[in-house]
Order: sequence, then C-alpha cells, then structure tokens
Amino acid sequence: MRTRKWMQGLDWYLIGAVVLLSCFGMICIASALHVNTGQGVMEVVKQGIFLCIGLALMLIAANIDYEYISQYYIIVYVVNIVLLLAVFVIGADAKGATRWIAIGPLTIQPSEFAKVMMIFFLAKYISLHKTEMDRLKVFLKLCGIMAVPILLVLKQPALSASMVLMVIFCVMVFVSGIDKIWIRNVACFGIPFVVFVLWDVSRQTPLIMDKILEPHQFNRILSFVDPAANPDLYYQTKQSISAIGSGQLTGSGLFQGQLNQLSYLPEPQNDFIFSVIGEEFGFLGCIFTLGLLCFVTFRCMIIALSTQDTLSQLIVVGVVGMFAFQTFVNTGVAMGILPNTGMSLPFVSYGGSSMWTNMVAIGLVLNIRKKETRSLFEGGLL
Repeated sequence: MRTRKWMQGLDWYLIGAVVLLSCFGMICIASALHVNTGQGVMEVVKQGIFLCIGLALMLIAANIDYEYISQYYIIVYVVNIVLLLAVFVIGADAKGATRWIAIGPLTIQPSEFAKVMMIFFLAKYISLHKTEMDRLKVFLKLCGIMAVPILLVLKQPALSASMVLMVIFCVMVFVSGIDKIWIRNVACFGIPFVVFVLWDVSRQTPLIMDKILEPHQFNRILSFVDPAANPDLYYQTKQSISAIGSGQLTGSGLFQGQLNQLSYLPEPQNDFIFSVIGEEFGFLGCIFTLGLLCFVTFRCMIIALSTQDTLSQLIVVGVVGMFAFQTFVNTGVAMGILPNTGMSLPFVSYGGSSMWTNMVAIGLVLNIRKKETRSLFEGGLL
C-alpha cells in the first residue's frame, strides 16, 4: 500500500528519460574502460550499483516533505560546510586534488553534494527574502553566504564544481525577480572581466592571472586561447575533437572506437564520455544523448512554470540550471569550444557522488510535480 502511494503521481516520462540516459551511460563507460578486453568490469558493476542506489534516493526525495525540511535550511547549509571542511582534514588525494572522503570501500565527493544542498538552501533563503532581494544589504549578505562553499570547493581545487555553484546562484537569483538594473550592472562588469582574463592569459608576461589561478587552471585556459603556445596542453582537446569527428554519422560501433580503445582519450569514462559517444555512435549518438538531456531539462522547466509557490519553483530552477550548465560545459569541452574544466555529463559519466546528486535533484523535481498534480491545476502543462 505504501509502495503504491510512493509511486502515485510520478512523472514517468522524466523517470524514463533519466533511466535511459543512465543505462546508455553504463554502455559507454563499459567501452571507455575496455570491458571487451577484460578491463574495468568492476567499475561498470560499481556504476550499476551507484545507479540502483541513486534510484532509491530519487524515490525517497520524491516522497519526503521537503517543505517541512526546508525549515531547517540553515542546518543543511552548516552540514554542507562541515562536509567541505572535512575534505581538508580527512580527504583523500588523487590527481593533485583533495576532493574525496573515503568511507571504507566507498569514496564520496562533498563538492557534488554541495550542489543540491545549496539549491535547497538558496530556494528557502530567497523565498523568505524575496521582497528584499533588491536591497543591497540583503543581496550582499547572500553573496557572502554563497561565497563560503564556493571558495572551499575552489580550494580543493574543484574549479568545475565551483562554477556550477556560481551558475546555480546566478540562475536562482535571476528568477527571484531581482531588479534588471542589477543584472545589467553585473553584465557590464562580467563581460569585460572575461575578456580581460582571456587577454591576460594569452600574454607572454601575464599581469595578474598567473598569480590568481592555479598553474593547471591557467594552463587549461591558455591551451584554449592559444593551442599553438603549447601543443602538449591542447593534447586532450585535440584527441577529443578527432574522436568525435571520426565517428561521422553513425559511428564506428560499440567497442570499435580507435582513439577510445587505444587509450588516446583522457578520462573517457568521465570528463570525455561525450567523445566516446561521438566516436562509437557518431552524430546520431550525440543527438540521442543531447536530445534526452534536453528533454530532462525542458521537462523540469515545464514543471517549474506550472509550480505555484516560490520555494518549489526555485528548487526546480536550480536543478535546471545545474543540468543545463553541466551539459553545455561537458560537451563544449569535448568539442573544443570551451577550456578543459573536468566536468561530468549528467547521468552519463562515471561516478557515484554525481549520480546520487543528480538523482536526488530529479527526486525533488518529481516531488514538486506530485504536489502540483494534487492541486486544482492537475494536468495543466504536464
């Protein structure tokens, strides 16, 4: 009886798209880790376990009383900060970064969990101060609160996760109804700043960016701005573009990608999973993947548009911003139109923490959808 109640009102189109994406991701991960040669079998099994746990978390998130839990939004924020601080105390080092906490055989990444926790916190905070968001004092206070987790994540360093947090913040503040003058002022500052960063990095003797950015971050931007400056830095992007281009319309076939199977692609199971899709499934595979991701994003947007209360709408908008940005950056890096930032592709890339974060986020959206279908406007746009 309880199981039937938990299943009622769920958006099965959204769930179907997420499950299809995740299963397709496991197939691509299998190829990326050379399962056909007997390597990486355990990683694929682990990803399957991550998916099963993620689906359970999604179902739980879809049935909790999030409005009641939102009363404890400050506790959610504190727990998030404690987890991020714990990384520096008991964190495990890997590839020159300290982003993970080992719990027995399990390794979690708090910077991933920070995304959905900050969406929840920001949604509640903004909903409580919606009429005051145009006041400088309130806005600056929120910026200061948000700066703490962003700086902690950046310190790990995890540039991609910190960028996601910044985008989530900007999208949710924009939807909160903040005065457009503020947006104009930020754009007038932000666009010239980005241009300055690219110009300074490309200089033979940078003014300040080499002092602000970590060496690997600086080099990644440099390889994007001027690939000829150091071909070794552009190697990852070059191989990724070659892999996608070689797939042409239909791809070379599963386990048949030359660059993938010969290990020329860096982090093919995660950061460059889209390159594996492009090489082995071709243009059609890329369209299939992006089509499903767009469907998930737009389905969430429809739910946001039909939502009546501010808290629910902001939660869904934060989730949309997270998915859309990560999709854009991951595929953009793979195709060479953005600097390499090491960002996972939602539901497709390998990783337990990212899978669970995405599933909980979808669960919250499903929860809000269930709430709306119980209202007078049942059906509506959905």
